[in-house]
Amino acid sequence: MNKKNGFIALLLLAVMMFVAACGNEKDGSTEPEKDTGKETSGEETTIEFWTMQLQPTFTDYIQGVIDDFEEQNPTIKIDWLDVPAADLDKKILTAVSSKTAPDVVNLNPTFASRLASLDALVNMDEALTDEQKALYVKGAWEANELNGNIFAIPWYLSTEVTLNNKAIYEEAGLDPESPATTYEEAKEYSKIIKEKTGKYGYYPSLDLSLVLQHMVVMGAELTNEDRTKAAFNTAEGLKAFEYFTELYEEKLIPSDALTGDQRNTIDMYQAGQVAFFAGSQFISQIKENAPDIYENTLPSGAITGDSGKKTMSVQNIVVPSQSKNQEAAVQFALFLTNAENQLAFTKLTPILPSALEALDDPYFTEVGEDAEPSDLVRIKSAEQLVDAELLVPPMENYDELREAMLDALSESMLGNKTPQEALDQAEEAWNAILSK
Repeated sequence: MNKKNGFIALLLLAVMMFVAACGNEKDGSTEPEKDTGKETSGEETTIEFWTMQLQPTFTDYIQGVIDDFEEQNPTIKIDWLDVPAADLDKKILTAVSSKTAPDVVNLNPTFASRLASLDALVNMDEALTDEQKALYVKGAWEANELNGNIFAIPWYLSTEVTLNNKAIYEEAGLDPESPATTYEEAKEYSKIIKEKTGKYGYYPSLDLSLVLQHMVVMGAELTNEDRTKAAFNTAEGLKAFEYFTELYEEKLIPSDALTGDQRNTIDMYQAGQVAFFAGSQFISQIKENAPDIYENTLPSGAITGDSGKKTMSVQNIVVPSQSKNQEAAVQFALFLTNAENQLAFTKLTPILPSALEALDDPYFTEVGEDAEPSDLVRIKSAEQLVDAELLVPPMENYDELREAMLDALSESMLGNKTPQEALDQAEEAWNAILSK
């Protein structure tokens, strides 16, 4: 059995087990048959649209977009379902398995790529014209490539901005207007801050894909070109393992850093115990929970390494290939992600649009005299888009790979293995996973 067929068999087996456990019900009720055929003049077409945990915060916005679309397209109706983030993966897999997939879905690249590997998503390279493709940020569009096909339309984005507590900088005798920009500077500042204040300087999270992102930014390649073997057991990969091990051994980061939970980082920053971290997505939370810290926050560019790379996070819109209304579904996806609608969305929450025209708006290019930290985060984040990219590409067996890397790094940080021995462990584990 080849690698792809093996992945498909395992994924479908997991789906069938989940469906068997849940019965034939979907949200406690029987799903109606989907409309047949593409939209035709005079016939009403219903598009089933799923989002990921946007209610109730963005109910008015999403419903407004739907109302506008339906007004402009009176023969197309949108049936919107908002799904809790923790349930979406299982729910969409169940729907695909039972051939009741929705028409339009909000997914991240990692999970969407799993469906794309099953040929379960519409190829947007074929569905969109060259003019339509050119409307989006290039790096965001390319983030959705798998085996030469584009499986999604990018929706909203973010880049990594460093948040700096000016008060801690000043307490340590450092200039907050000259924040750390590299990993080496971050370590140097952390030593000074710990010595002068007893607080932590840089607190890099190891949650989710962040360990892999750190390695890429430090110059390591994760796999070979065809993603069949690990490629990070190099001088750059070793440097990354040594870096985090030294931070931990020298007590420059908290002991619970190994849990990899971003909540620990944000909680300590809000408590005034951390000087700087990559946390632009938490700026609204800081404003609400710790207004004094918020007022003392100065955003700066992402901390980078020898590669000079900066990360981009992407949320997408996909159209399952099971949809019997693909033309109308793509039409709605393009409307949802157009510049006007994206600009309105980004003014409600600290995200960036994937539509190039929206990024030209003064909202992302001009800093007013009364600008506050959230405004500075937005401007800095948008500035970095031109150089940002999805550093961890969609990969099969992603969760296993991520966990194997964190497990190996933990062995090094805890002193159970040398950094090189731990890197060897990670390479062996990755090669075994990639060969499946």
